[in-house]
Amino acid sequence: VQLQASGGGTVQAGGSLRLSCAASGRTFSYYATAWFRQAPGKEREFVAGISGVGTHTAGGNTNYADSVKGRFTISRDDSKNTVYLQMNSLKAEDTAVYYCATSDFPIITHGLPSYHYWGQGTQVTVSS
Repeated sequence: VQLQASGGGTVQAGGSLRLSCAASGRTFSYYATAWFRQAPGKEREFVAGISGVGTHTAGGNTNYADSVKGRFTISRDDSKNTVYLQMNSLKAEDTAVYYCATSDFPIITHGLPSYHYWGQGTQVTVSS
């Protein structure tokens, strides 16, 4: 399984970016996929997740960290096997390296150990 994250860059506060995470070797729709971020000197943290299709879930449910609710949207295009993170109203505190990750289970969790496959990270810098 390989994940390829892209779309990072530098943007002014209040601007927008869309991150993409393309998968090979795995069909995203069956597994939870999430975005995490890690700012300098801080631990990696959960940003947003989208559930997969499982026995007890229809898939496509989303979950967000409180700090990004109402500003970020996670989505999935099953035809492209790609997960997106649309980031609007960006703030300086959103500056971090953003990672996509996929779990072996359909349910979204916030803990890093649940996600066994990780992309390489893409830098997002928001200037104030």
